[in-house]
Amino acid sequence: MKQSDVLISPYYTEKAMNHKDANKIEFIVHRKAEKPAIKAAVEARFEVKVEKVWVRIQKDGKHAIIKLADGYSAEEVGSRVGVMY
Repeated sequence: MKQSDVLISPYYTEKAMNHKDANKIEFIVHRKAEKPAIKAAVEARFEVKVEKVWVRIQKDGKHAIIKLADGYSAEEVGSRVGVMY
């Protein structure tokens, strides 16, 4: 799977917006994407370091919560993809 196919869209709800305080951002990802592929795609696309990736599967698709390493801002990444905090 190509890195460009991994991330589908940012996921922003009121609950997802609360992640920014913990330096996390949430995306809907390809159903077959695995944690290492998600981590690599985020690091390459947004030029950040990812500390940890959590995934969960819901009715609307597979969700990935990405925690960025210290020194990187989830708020900045969110503004690049059009999510206003």
